[in-house]
Amino acid sequence: MSPEDIVERQLDAYNARDLERFLAHYAETISVYRPPAALPAITGKAAFGAFYATQRFNRANLHAELVKRMVLGNKVIDHERITGARDFPFEVAVVYDVAGGLIQRTWSFEAD
Repeated sequence: MSPEDIVERQLDAYNARDLERFLAHYAETISVYRPPAALPAITGKAAFGAFYATQRFNRANLHAELVKRMVLGNKVIDHERITGARDFPFEVAVVYDVAGGLIQRTWSFEAD
């Protein structure tokens, strides 16, 4: 499976709020970065899964719309419009670093 295929499948699982299928695309050592912070906001699949179980997939109207995607080798960069996670829609650019068939790291940049 290509890096783009992996990212697409995790996006589909996200929109289905299917935690098990979503997590299947992430490495045990997943690190989630939210720049400008230099340290990861979330480290490890257990913490990552707990965050999505309690902060995202419990929201009935959660949806990520893919606005645009760019692929550069093993990096997939998505511009996404998120609804249902907050009281208002917001946009993010997410960089997915894929290696060994799994997402190893992500960086999320929010629009100002």
